[in-house]
Amino acid sequence: MGAQYWIETLGCPKNQVDSDKLVGTLLVDGMSAATSPEDADLVVVNTCAFIEAARQESIDVVLALSDRRKSGARIVVTGCMAERYGQELADALPEVDQVAGFGVPVSPALVGTPVQLGRKPSVTTGVITGLISAPVPLLDLLNLPRPPSNSPWAYVKIAEGCNRNCGFCAIPSFRGPQRSRSVSQILDEVEQLGAAEIVLVAQDLASYGKDDATLGAGSIVALVEAVAAKVARTRLLYLYPSDLSDSLIDVMCATGTPYFDLSLQHVSKPLLRRMRRWGDGDRFLRRIDAIRAREPDAAFRSNFIVGYPGETENDHDQLLQFVTDAQLDWCGFFSYSREEGTYAYELDGAVPAGLMSERLAELSELQDGITARRRDALIGAHIEVLVDRVGVGRSHREAPEIDGVVRVPESLPVGSFAKVHVVAAMGPDVVAELI
Repeated sequence: MGAQYWIETLGCPKNQVDSDKLVGTLLVDGMSAATSPEDADLVVVNTCAFIEAARQESIDVVLALSDRRKSGARIVVTGCMAERYGQELADALPEVDQVAGFGVPVSPALVGTPVQLGRKPSVTTGVITGLISAPVPLLDLLNLPRPPSNSPWAYVKIAEGCNRNCGFCAIPSFRGPQRSRSVSQILDEVEQLGAAEIVLVAQDLASYGKDDATLGAGSIVALVEAVAAKVARTRLLYLYPSDLSDSLIDVMCATGTPYFDLSLQHVSKPLLRRMRRWGDGDRFLRRIDAIRAREPDAAFRSNFIVGYPGETENDHDQLLQFVTDAQLDWCGFFSYSREEGTYAYELDGAVPAGLMSERLAELSELQDGITARRRDALIGAHIEVLVDRVGVGRSHREAPEIDGVVRVPESLPVGSFAKVHVVAAMGPDVVAELI
């Protein structure tokens, strides 16, 4: 048996796409997947560096896998922590054999230059390519092939990086500016994956094409139409609210998957400006109401930051009222994390940790009740589900991995679509029977 690999992925769906691309290159290099980290000759940890808690989790996982590896196995750290900290990370983790960054565009002079897995140099050039050298593609991992999906759904990253300058986010500093892929490259990947549902992801999904004159602003609409022509279900994650145009709303509804994942972050206008973000609660509510008028069956998700510097009790009350008024299907609430290199790092008005926790708990309890009632309202409805695994399906209302699920009869084949009748609700999940 040849060399075996194990890849541990942390963080967001975009990291999972990167890991899938790594799998594709390792398979081409003649390696095979190990059944456990202990059996692998190469252990890769694809890290997250978005907030302090994610960085600590990444380090804990690296150390745990290092302790578990067999004699002679190598452990490699890649992903956002490798990009953000490079040599500093390598120096802090002597247990690690190599730190290899990826995801930042390569200088034209370096394109086609063989690059070995190794510690991140002072100029970011690295792409993990397995145990042998390989050319570095212009967009790094974005356009590398990946194996077919092993589930009925798959994430597809349509762009890397971000051109926004949100006050709390350090991602542009280590992922670089937005770099959109071509439609043909994306569609080729969709066909390679063979999934019934494609979930399009990017740091700023609706800005797809704005960085490329050959694509242009508004290209996301044509892209969604093209993907929807190839698969049964097309879902979009991470939509900046100012770019949610009427044409994009129309095409999302036309796909039969009216699921709107809106990156709102807060609703207080002064606080949003302090975040360097667009919008306010009234604008957001009007947009949500307009979508529901077009498509009453639309589902909504959003995320909010609690305790951003300067957040007042009035700001918090506005967010509580918005959550009550908006009646979103799903919400995530996250404590503010002070990130070096961001605009917010030097802001005054820090919110005490205890108060932040109280606000977080209050919002979470409120939303849990809303989500439960919205799931109860589905009892008696007929819905179509995609069966993800034995006994578990999802309708258009549930994104994979982050939302609740639909419990279905175990007789339904995995990968099939089925019409079912909702008979019960259990918190975020519902139970359905075959019609």
